[in-house]
Amino acid sequence: MEVLRESEAERGLFVDSKVREIFSGGASALAHGGVCPLFIRIMQPAKVIGPIVLILVIIVAAAQATFVVEPGYRGVLVTLGTVSKQFEPEGFGVKKPFISTVIPVLTRQQTRELPSECYSSDLQQVQMKLRVLYRIPEQSVVKIYQEYAGDPFTSLIAPRVQEALKEVAALQSAEQIVRQREQIKNHALENARRKIGDILNIVDLVIEDTTLSRELEAAIESKMVQEQEAAKARFTQQKTEIEAATAIIRAKGEAEAIRIRGEALRDNPTLIELQIVEKWDGKSPLVIGGGSQSAANILLPINVSAGNRSK
Repeated sequence: MEVLRESEAERGLFVDSKVREIFSGGASALAHGGVCPLFIRIMQPAKVIGPIVLILVIIVAAAQATFVVEPGYRGVLVTLGTVSKQFEPEGFGVKKPFISTVIPVLTRQQTRELPSECYSSDLQQVQMKLRVLYRIPEQSVVKIYQEYAGDPFTSLIAPRVQEALKEVAALQSAEQIVRQREQIKNHALENARRKIGDILNIVDLVIEDTTLSRELEAAIESKMVQEQEAAKARFTQQKTEIEAATAIIRAKGEAEAIRIRGEALRDNPTLIELQIVEKWDGKSPLVIGGGSQSAANILLPINVSAGNRSK
């Protein structure tokens, strides 16, 4: 241990002597108008680092003084907490470095899902799954950022759309809500647009799903089945009535035709002879009958009468 302590003490004395030698040499060199080699080696890196630091500062300042607004976005310029009244359009722009920031706000059409729960006029609970299509107009970008931090869906769109849908659903029964989905959507969309105003553009509402209680779904299904059966029975009844009316009309037509034919025969006795002539096939008939006018005449073909004579 004592040997180690003596070696460390000698090493310390050696280093201390070298340091004194360097500084004494530098002092003597300065006293004689020269430059210490150690000082030269220290100052050379400083001359190189200075320009590099200056270049980096210029690059960072240039980067902070410019901005780019991507397509589909508009920029909101904020300088030391003050929001500019005019939005920044798409493309390249210049701003004050280090104190100004450009916040991008999306102006493309956006789609968000929105679950909603409402009650019908018959106090039935109806759950709907909506999809809201909306976009932020250019003239509303700054106001949207100031009042809604750039995302107005949660704080503005969702509550207004749900309120509009509940107002419309409260005027319809649960069955009508299921059957008249398109009308419910159109009325809710109109009400939502009126409540939100021009600050946002509600493009459309899509009712993706409507869920009722199991008991209500079973009751509606049973009612629909009964209505279909009733409609089928009405159709069968109408068909029978039409067929009966058709038969009556046909019978009346045949009776009227017989009556007209009888009157024609009574007024024109020669009508039968005219019909016989019209239906004659070209063969000479044989007339067999009495001599009196009241006797009936029988018309036979010549070939038939000839055959009888031969017999």
